Amino acid sequence: MRLFVGIDVPYEMRRNLELLLELLKPKADIQWSPMKNLHITTKFIGDFPESDLDVLKDALKDVPVEGDLRIAIQGIGWFPNPHQPRVLYVGIQAYDGLKNLARETDLLCAQLDIPPEMKAYHPHLTLARIKHPTDLFPLKKTISELPSGDFGAFVATHFHLYESKLMPGGSAYTKLASYALTK
Repeated sequence: MRLFVGIDVPYEMRRNLELLLELLKPKADIQWSPMKNLHITTKFIGDFPESDLDVLKDALKDVPVEGDLRIAIQGIGWFPNPHQPRVLYVGIQAYDGLKNLARETDLLCAQLDIPPEMKAYHPHLTLARIKHPTDLFPLKKTISELPSGDFGAFVATHFHLYESKLMPGGSAYTKLASYALTK
């Protein structure tokens, strides 16, 4: 099974981003993310034996949590950079709470022999992937002319364990377990 831990993005925020994509999609022929798949990853687990799934589910109950997380969706950026982009994303502002959740989840998963993260945590929502060279000037111009880079804020009350199944046309996510951010 291919697994990850993350936070759902509420409908209102997804709707704001759907409206953004209606504007941006005609500007570039790139692989756009389905809005139903939007989530904030806190830990990518990767391949994990299904026989150990219950152990992982139980272990995630012990992730120390600090309470509800206020999360703002703000700003548009490019990974690794705007000159040779591979990913178009919107940023996540969540102060230290989200980073702490990601760190604690990573530490707990390491106890189950799941490799730790090697890169600094950079929460974001992937809007599109750029897999082939294409003219991004119209897209970049449209982004630069947006009246605002603020797409809303919400309070997350849970995090979830998801399974990701690779399908033609993208991944399908199934929520396997949910955990409250307050004890």
